[in-house]
Amino acid sequence: MTIKEQLDAAMKDAMRAKDSLTLNAIRMVKTAIKNKEIELITQLDDQGVIGVMSTLAKQRKESAVAFREGNRLELAEKEEKELQVILTFLPQQLDEAEIKAIIEEVVAEVGATSPKDMGKVMKVLTPKMTGRADGRLVSELVKARLAG
Repeated sequence: MTIKEQLDAAMKDAMRAKDSLTLNAIRMVKTAIKNKEIELITQLDDQGVIGVMSTLAKQRKESAVAFREGNRLELAEKEEKELQVILTFLPQQLDEAEIKAIIEEVVAEVGATSPKDMGKVMKVLTPKMTGRADGRLVSELVKARLAG
Protein backbone atom coordinates (compact mmCIF):
# COMPACT_ATOMS: atom_id res chain seq x y z
CA MET A 1 0.00 0.00 0.00
CA THR A 2 1.50 3.33 -1.06
CA ILE A 3 1.69 6.31 1.27
CA LYS A 4 -0.96 8.08 -0.82
CA GLU A 5 -3.32 5.12 -0.31
CA GLN A 6 -2.55 5.15 3.42
CA LEU A 7 -3.39 8.86 3.51
CA ASP A 8 -6.71 8.23 1.72
CA ALA A 9 -7.64 5.44 4.14
CA ALA A 10 -6.68 7.54 7.17
CA MET A 11 -8.67 10.45 5.80
CA LYS A 12 -11.80 8.28 5.51
CA ASP A 13 -11.25 7.00 9.05
CA ALA A 14 -10.87 10.55 10.35
CA MET A 15 -14.09 11.56 8.59
CA ARG A 16 -15.97 8.65 10.14
CA ALA A 17 -14.55 9.45 13.58
CA LYS A 18 -15.27 13.17 13.12
CA ASP A 19 -11.64 13.89 14.07
CA SER A 20 -11.27 17.36 12.58
CA LEU A 21 -7.63 17.90 13.58
CA THR A 22 -6.43 14.69 11.92
CA LEU A 23 -8.66 15.31 8.92
CA ASN A 24 -7.30 18.84 8.44
CA ALA A 25 -3.70 17.65 8.81
CA ILE A 26 -4.20 14.90 6.22
CA ARG A 27 -5.90 17.33 3.84
CA MET A 28 -2.95 19.71 4.26
CA VAL A 29 -0.53 16.88 3.39
CA LYS A 30 -2.58 15.78 0.38
CA THR A 31 -2.76 19.37 -0.87
CA ALA A 32 1.02 19.81 -0.54
CA ILE A 33 1.58 16.56 -2.45
CA LYS A 34 -0.83 17.61 -5.21
CA ASN A 35 0.83 21.03 -5.48
CA LYS A 36 4.27 19.39 -5.80
CA GLU A 37 2.93 17.04 -8.49
CA ILE A 38 1.53 20.01 -10.41
CA GLU A 39 4.85 21.84 -10.05
CA LEU A 40 6.83 18.84 -11.32
CA ILE A 41 4.20 17.80 -13.88
CA THR A 42 4.45 14.18 -12.75
CA GLN A 43 3.05 11.80 -10.14
CA LEU A 44 5.16 11.47 -7.01
CA ASP A 45 6.34 8.06 -5.90
CA ASP A 46 6.67 7.18 -2.20
CA GLN A 47 10.12 8.81 -1.99
CA GLY A 48 8.72 12.05 -3.41
CA VAL A 49 5.79 11.92 -1.00
CA ILE A 50 8.19 11.34 1.91
CA GLY A 51 10.18 14.39 0.80
CA VAL A 52 7.08 16.59 0.79
CA MET A 53 5.95 15.24 4.16
CA SER A 54 9.42 15.76 5.64
CA THR A 55 9.25 19.40 4.62
CA LEU A 56 5.82 19.75 6.22
CA ALA A 57 7.05 18.06 9.41
CA LYS A 58 10.01 20.43 9.60
CA GLN A 59 7.69 23.42 9.12
CA ARG A 60 5.41 22.18 11.92
CA LYS A 61 8.39 21.78 14.30
CA GLU A 62 9.69 25.27 13.54
CA SER A 63 6.22 26.81 13.87
CA ALA A 64 5.63 25.12 17.22
CA VAL A 65 8.93 26.48 18.55
CA ALA A 66 8.13 29.96 17.28
CA PHE A 67 4.65 29.89 18.83
CA ARG A 68 6.05 28.72 22.16
CA GLU A 69 8.61 31.54 22.12
CA GLY A 70 5.80 33.96 21.34
CA ASN A 71 3.79 32.57 24.26
CA ARG A 72 1.04 31.25 21.95
CA LEU A 73 0.67 27.83 23.55
CA GLU A 74 -2.67 26.93 21.92
CA LEU A 75 -1.17 27.41 18.44
CA ALA A 76 2.00 25.53 19.41
CA GLU A 77 -0.08 22.58 20.61
CA LYS A 78 -2.05 22.55 17.35
CA GLU A 79 1.18 22.49 15.33
CA GLU A 80 2.55 19.67 17.50
CA LYS A 81 -0.61 17.60 17.03
CA GLU A 82 -0.42 18.10 13.26
CA LEU A 83 3.23 17.05 13.41
CA GLN A 84 2.24 13.82 15.17
CA VAL A 85 -0.28 13.05 12.40
CA ILE A 86 2.38 13.64 9.73
CA LEU A 87 4.95 11.52 11.56
CA THR A 88 2.61 8.51 11.53
CA PHE A 89 3.03 8.34 7.75
CA LEU A 90 6.79 8.92 7.65
CA PRO A 91 9.31 6.10 8.09
CA GLN A 92 10.55 5.49 11.63
CA GLN A 93 12.84 8.35 12.65
CA LEU A 94 16.46 7.42 13.33
CA ASP A 95 18.08 8.29 16.63
CA GLU A 96 21.46 9.99 16.82
CA ALA A 97 23.42 6.75 17.31
CA GLU A 98 21.85 5.20 14.18
CA ILE A 99 22.57 8.35 12.18
CA LYS A 100 26.22 8.31 13.30
CA ALA A 101 26.53 4.63 12.29
CA ILE A 102 25.21 5.38 8.80
CA ILE A 103 27.53 8.40 8.54
CA GLU A 104 30.51 6.18 9.40
CA GLU A 105 29.51 3.72 6.65
CA VAL A 106 29.19 6.49 4.06
CA VAL A 107 32.45 8.18 5.12
CA ALA A 108 34.25 4.86 4.67
CA GLU A 109 32.44 4.20 1.39
CA VAL A 110 33.45 7.52 -0.23
CA GLY A 111 36.85 7.69 1.47
CA ALA A 112 36.21 11.07 3.07
CA THR A 113 39.04 12.39 5.23
CA SER A 114 38.51 16.13 5.64
CA PRO A 115 35.75 18.77 5.76
CA LYS A 116 36.40 19.35 2.04
CA ASP A 117 34.76 15.96 1.38
CA MET A 118 31.47 16.96 3.01
CA GLY A 119 29.75 17.38 -0.38
CA LYS A 120 30.66 13.83 -1.42
CA VAL A 121 29.39 12.42 1.87
CA MET A 122 26.12 14.38 1.81
CA LYS A 123 25.46 13.39 -1.81
CA VAL A 124 25.44 9.71 -0.83
CA LEU A 125 23.92 10.23 2.61
CA THR A 126 20.93 12.45 1.76
CA PRO A 127 18.88 9.81 -0.12
CA LYS A 128 19.40 7.38 2.77
CA MET A 129 18.21 9.92 5.35
CA THR A 130 15.28 11.59 3.56
CA GLY A 131 12.26 11.41 5.81
CA ARG A 132 14.14 9.45 8.45
CA ALA A 133 16.20 12.22 10.08
CA ASP A 134 16.39 16.00 10.30
CA GLY A 135 18.71 17.26 7.56
CA ARG A 136 20.24 19.94 9.76
CA LEU A 137 21.17 17.36 12.43
CA VAL A 138 22.67 15.05 9.80
CA SER A 139 24.70 17.92 8.34
CA GLU A 140 26.01 18.93 11.77
CA LEU A 141 26.97 15.34 12.60
CA VAL A 142 28.79 14.93 9.27
CA LYS A 143 30.60 18.23 9.80
CA ALA A 144 31.66 17.18 13.32
CA ARG A 145 32.81 13.75 12.07
CA LEU A 146 34.90 15.18 9.25
CA ALA A 147 36.37 17.95 11.42
CA GLY A 148 37.88 15.64 13.93
